[in-house]
Amino acid sequence: MNPNRVDFIIDLTYGLLIFVAIALILVVETIVGIAFGLGVLASYVVHIGWKMARFDPDWMTKDVAEQVEQSVTREVEDTITKEMDEVTKQVEEKVSEDVGETVEQTVEETVSDEMDEVTKQVEEKVTEDVGETVEQTVEKTVEETVGETVEETVEETVEETVEETIGEELEGKKKSEDETDEDEA
Repeated sequence: MNPNRVDFIIDLTYGLLIFVAIALILVVETIVGIAFGLGVLASYVVHIGWKMARFDPDWMTKDVAEQVEQSVTREVEDTITKEMDEVTKQVEEKVSEDVGETVEQTVEETVSDEMDEVTKQVEEKVTEDVGETVEQTVEKTVEETVGETVEETVEETVEETVEETIGEELEGKKKSEDETDEDEA
């Protein structure tokens, strides 16, 4: 037999007995009906006590424990959620500050170091390249300009000097010829 069915049948029987007690009060004498009804109620109370002890003596404790557990669980979850949110915000702010400062310092140092290296390399390369380029350009320009100028000047000077020297020699020869011609004449 199933205990739940037995309990249902017993409860139904008590309900019917209470109904019979009410009917006895109306039909037979009132005192007999009341006595029968009180007997049925007393036995019903005993039956309820027996049933509670038999099936679950800790039913009230378990029910209250479940309610308290649910209530505490909700409160703890809410509190933990709030605390976690606050802690998360604080951690994010602190990490943002610390990481920001550290990254900023690291970037500044790295950029400074890199800029120093790049500046040195650029200076060396520029000095090297500009030196070579200037040297080559100056050489070409000097060769072309000075070469042409010196060539022209030398040509002019040589021509003038040659002309003067030849002119003087010719005059000198002419004078000496003239003088020789005068002496001969």
